Amino acid sequence: MLRFFKPKATPKPASDPPALPTAGAEQMLRRLEWGTIRRLDGLLQGDYRTLLRGAGLDLADLREYQQHDDVRHIDWNVSARLGVPHVRVFTEDREMAAWFLLDLSASVDFGSGAQRKRAVSAEFVAVLARLLTRHGNRVGALLYRTGVDRVLPARGGRMQVLQLLHAIAQHAQQPPTGASGSTRLHELLHAAAAVVRRRSTVFVVSDFVSEPGWERPLGMLAQRHEVIAVRLIDPMERALPDLGLIPMRDAETGELLMVDTHDAGFRSRFAQLAQQRDAQLRAAFTRAGVDALELCTDDDLLQSLLRFTDLRKRRSRLAGARAMPAHLRAGA
Repeated sequence: MLRFFKPKATPKPASDPPALPTAGAEQMLRRLEWGTIRRLDGLLQGDYRTLLRGAGLDLADLREYQQHDDVRHIDWNVSARLGVPHVRVFTEDREMAAWFLLDLSASVDFGSGAQRKRAVSAEFVAVLARLLTRHGNRVGALLYRTGVDRVLPARGGRMQVLQLLHAIAQHAQQPPTGASGSTRLHELLHAAAAVVRRRSTVFVVSDFVSEPGWERPLGMLAQRHEVIAVRLIDPMERALPDLGLIPMRDAETGELLMVDTHDAGFRSRFAQLAQQRDAQLRAAFTRAGVDALELCTDDDLLQSLLRFTDLRKRRSRLAGARAMPAHLRAGA
């Protein structure tokens, strides 16, 4: 398994850093509300269901199929009788629950630039959680470091978002409670299956640098919930720059390694292995039946979310065109 290393950091004096005060979470959330959240809500024109959708059971009406409609709501019997595709309109339950499964293991601390993957994870959680709670929905979280050691029950309101951000920061500052080693992502997914009982939207936020065995529980979770895999990545995990001979340390096992990044052959092999890993992960997400959102430490969070939303829209339209009977497809 390809492991990603980060440069050895200069040791710091041992100390117990204070937990991030609530004011720090408030400041972060306020910055995102005035920037990313406000712009994202406006660009989506209030239709947050294009990214996340609630569920409804009560049939309200039938109408002609329109662009962006979900193909799963097409009433084929009515469409065949009338000769024009029609969709069922339901009274939608706008209240939903979203759960964040947060991998806060040592490898998430890596960042080759101004931002670490952990910071990207926290900002993503803040933006999505606040967008959801603004519409009356509830958010909860499971936090993993060396094991699942904290569960925040799903609640609504802005205060819940602040408590979630505070828990993430506080959790990162505490020393590990278990033995260090590789991430076991399957433990987080199994725990989520036991905790999240009602159908929800589940975000698995991780760099997926983990021991094998997480693909099957991810697929099982996707059978019950709408699951989105949020992969945290850094540019240096895909291509190494020419920095000469440098010491690097495995973030999770502590293994030290001297790497000659001046060797063009080594950099080429590293890039090929990274491409193989990317392909394997995307194939695993496809087999599990989950959508994947990639968040890079050098990318803009707003643009990443908008690209992801647009991709889901286009995929829904393509699925509708493929599933529609031929004699109705021509008319549409």
